[in-house]
This record gives sequence, structure tokens and C-alpha cells, in this order.
Amino acid sequence: MTPSNHHDQPRRRRLQQRIARLLPFSASTTPLQATTYLLGISLFSISFLVFLNSAVSFVITDLIGLKEGVGDIVGTLGFVDELVALVACPVWGLASDRLGVRWVAVLGYAVIALALAVFVQARDVYPSLVLARILFALGATAAATMVTAILPVLTDDHGAGGAAAGESSGGVASRGPTRSNQRDSVAMSFESDATITPETFTRTAEDDAAVGSETDAEGSGRKPSALAGLVGLFTGCGALVSLIFFLPLPAQFSKREGVTLADAVTYSFYVVAVVALLVAVFVFIGLRGLKGEEGKGWRMLLGLRRKESHGSGAHESKPHKPLPYHRLLLSSVRLGFTDPHIALGYLGGFVARASTVAISLFIPLYVNTFFIGNGFCQGSPHDPSPELKKECRAAYVLASILTGVAQFVALLCAPVFGYLSSKRWRGMNVSVTVATLCGVIGYSVFPRLQSPEFKDVDGRGGSGYVFLVAALLGISQIGAIVSSLGSLGRGVLKADISKPAASRAQTDGTDENAPLLEGANGAATSGDGLVASRVQLKGSIAGVYSLCGGAAILLLTKLGGYLFDVTSTGAPFYMMAVFNAVLLAATLAIDLGRGIRARSER
Repeated sequence: MTPSNHHDQPRRRRLQQRIARLLPFSASTTPLQATTYLLGISLFSISFLVFLNSAVSFVITDLIGLKEGVGDIVGTLGFVDELVALVACPVWGLASDRLGVRWVAVLGYAVIALALAVFVQARDVYPSLVLARILFALGATAAATMVTAILPVLTDDHGAGGAAAGESSGGVASRGPTRSNQRDSVAMSFESDATITPETFTRTAEDDAAVGSETDAEGSGRKPSALAGLVGLFTGCGALVSLIFFLPLPAQFSKREGVTLADAVTYSFYVVAVVALLVAVFVFIGLRGLKGEEGKGWRMLLGLRRKESHGSGAHESKPHKPLPYHRLLLSSVRLGFTDPHIALGYLGGFVARASTVAISLFIPLYVNTFFIGNGFCQGSPHDPSPELKKECRAAYVLASILTGVAQFVALLCAPVFGYLSSKRWRGMNVSVTVATLCGVIGYSVFPRLQSPEFKDVDGRGGSGYVFLVAALLGISQIGAIVSSLGSLGRGVLKADISKPAASRAQTDGTDENAPLLEGANGAATSGDGLVASRVQLKGSIAGVYSLCGGAAILLLTKLGGYLFDVTSTGAPFYMMAVFNAVLLAATLAIDLGRGIRARSER
């Protein structure tokens, strides 16, 4: 270690501690990691999805040239996207538990960049546009899943105690005997040489029991919720980046002489693809050295043995058998039925992902359909006439304004929901209740407006009330996102092993070579005695979280898109009102169950 590095370490450690006090990050989180998570992962996690969903109807009408059945095509593309997501989300989550969250995020944004460039090469819907959407879905699911997977890593203070000691040994926390080091790494590597025996299992359980309630009430409650609020804030900023800078690009390019509508859409996608590639590079540099990611990488993913140097020679380290993927996935699913925090996180993810798509996809589609239905923008997409481009620009602008209002209000409300998501009023989850009520009202009213315009143009009935309705949609969206992320973070950082479970393991004489079994609170254990704590399952839990959102979008895009064309253009919005009502009923039922159990235990 050079003298400069030796002197820089205390300064760097003080800076990390200052960040931990001012922002809801653990003391082991570096400034660059915190910046990358907020400005790279969170900011752009949905911005490219917002752009694509907002622009896809214009790709169909202005690039490919189809004017009829657009709703069904958009719904089909969304349906295909979510079919891929149903498989890709848990796969990316499971892969991150071995490959590492950094590599998965980098791959996600790189694939997004490639998909955006391929998207505008399509000249037909089937199969070109469908294949491009599948490629985009692979990248978008990786980026979205990592938002959830990285959050517990950056808020777990259990690893902070051993951070300093670990720095002297290459950045890996030491396994000292102090209680603060019982979970010195955010997620113990599955390659750990320390096998958990019944004795260490019991000691760890007793320590967790001693500090478990304090951790759950303070660190597990406040920091994940507060960071979830920041994630919502930067996610809203990312959506605004998309709506302010990305979505108006076709209108800006179309102002140039000789540029057709098809050319304008194509150039816009190329610009956004370059931005996605730059984000991938930023994440690759900024997320190096995350605590708990030690030992993860391509070798672990592929099951290759790692060569380690000892003395003058090198040898292959002892192979360790990681937990099977299916056991990680089943443990994460089971937590949704046994832990109220995880259950509410999964249900909130169901509504949150659907809300994002409803605002970014169906509002522009609704506006585009409204203008076409009133006789505007009916010409050929390759017609460079100023009149046609002016008519189509009006649709672009109105779609940008409405979705921009929704995302701007969401941006303002994100910190509020971050604060409220860890608070309860008379046993009731205030944040979820407020968010779902706004969703039920907003999504029920929007399609009943006479016109989505904010001015009464030519007697079409536009009104400024559309901004209030758009604001309700934004509040609903950000409330579901922040509340579900905060609830999931609290569930992941709860004490992993309960004292009664440890006692049973000791009295039953559980052998460290026992078959694979399920530990307390859904913690999976392997045949060599290693315990997969909830923090170790963070990638798998994030995958199931995104899987729940994918299921909601499957219903919304395909069924909603079909009903949009066949029955009513308001069908997708009514479906979202129902989704919010279901989440409201579920959270009230969970709160009621908590209250009944609390009274019975007194």
C-alpha cells in the first residue's frame, strides 16, 4: 500500500461516514457508489422505457405507416415485452446473486442501447418490431431489477462494522468475533470458507435476536424507506429527462428542412441509444467494490473454480457448492406468503410497474388516437409537408405535456412518500392508502374527460382539469413505487434467523451436512450448512418483485390494448383503477391482520 493511499483511507472513510449521516446510505457506501446508484441506476431505470412506450405508437404510425389497429399492436408489443419479463426478471435476479449486481446493470443498459438502434430498422410489425421489443425487454428488465436488488446493499449497516478492518485485507471485511461482524458483509459469499455449524448458527441467532428489533425499527425501517424516497425522486427525474429531452426529439428533428417524419423518429432513437451506452459505461465504473459483492463474477456464475495465490505457488481453491437457483427462487416466493413487508412489496410492485406503463404508453396512445380520430395527422409518414408535420407535432407536444405533468408531480411527491412509507397512523399504512385512492380516482376520471386537451379548441371540450387528473396519476405511480421499494427493503433487512429456530437447530442436532432445507423466515440453507440470508436473496427477491409487475403489465397491455380498439379507449385506465383498488383492499387486510395479532398477544 502506497503512503498516499494510506493517508487517503481515513479521509475517504470520514467522507463515507458523513454521507451515511446526511443520506440514507450505509457507512460502507462510497460517494461514487451512491452517486452512480442515484444518477445512473435510479435516474435511467425507467427513462428509456418511458421513451420507448411513449414513442412506440408514433413508430407504428409515422415510421411504418399503419393508421388502424394501433392499440392492438401496441398492446401486443407490450404483451411480448412482459412475457419476456416474466422469465427475464427472476433470471436476472438469480444471476445477480452470483454474477453481481454491477455486471447485470451494465449488461442491461448495453442491451437497451442495442435494442433502440435495432428498433427503427423495422419496416413491419411481425416479426421485426416484435423481435426488437424482445431485445429491449431483456435489457430493461435487467436495469429495473437492479434498482430493487442494489437498494438493500447500500442501506445495510450490518456490514459497516467490519468495513474498516476489511480494508486492510483487500477490501473484504474480516470475520472477527465481535457482534458487529456477525454479518460483516452485506451478503456473505456462497464461496465462504466458514461453514455455519449448529454452534455458530445458535450464536448468530442469539445476536440477531438481541439486535433484531432495534435493526428492524431503525435501520431496516428508516434507511430503506428514505432511500426508496430518493429512488422515487430520481426515477421521477429520469422520467422527466425522457419526456423533456427524449420524447420531443422527433418534433425537433422534423423542423429541419427535408427531414421526414420517419427520419425524425429514426434519428431520435439513435440519440437515445447513445445515451444508454454512456450510462452502461458510467455504471461499470461507478459500482466497483460494492460491499457484499466480493467473489461474485463470471467465474461464480459459470461454476468455475477460482485460483488463489498462497506463498510462492498457486492452487485451485476448494470448490463450494452454491445454493441451486430453484431453491433461491422458491425461498423468495415463499417470503411473499409469510412476511407482510415482502408481501406488500410484491403487491406494490404489481401496481407500480403497471402504473409506469399506463402513463408512459397509454396516455400518448390515447392522445394520438384522439388526434387521428378528429382528422389530424392522416397523411403518409414520408410526406414532408409543413402542415402534416405541424398536426403531428401537436400530438407529440400534448402527450409530452400530460405525461410530463404526471411525472413532475411524482417527482415532487417522492420524498413525501419516502417519509410516509415508514409511518403508520392508527395501524394503517398511510402511503399506500393515499397512493391507491389517488389511483382509483384519477384512472376512473381521465377517460371520461371530453378531451385530453387543456384548452377548448374548436369546441372539443378541453379543460385545465386534465392537469389535476394527470397529477393524481403521478401521485398514484410514485406512491406505489416508493412504498413497495421501502416495504421490500425493510423485509430484506429483517433479522434473518430467529432465536426459536436456532434453538430447534441446536436441540435437533442439525448436522452441517444435512440435506438442503428451509430456514426460519424463508432463509434457505444448503447441504454444507451455509445459510442464505434475506440479504443474500436480494437478487432473487428483486426478480420476484419485477415478476409481479410483469404479470400486471401482461394484463394491462394485451387485454387493455385489445379492449382499447374493440370497446373503449378508456379500457386500460379502468383496468388501472381496478388494480389500485385491489392493492388498497390488500393493504387494509394486512393492517387489520396485524392489529388483530397485536391485540391477541397482549
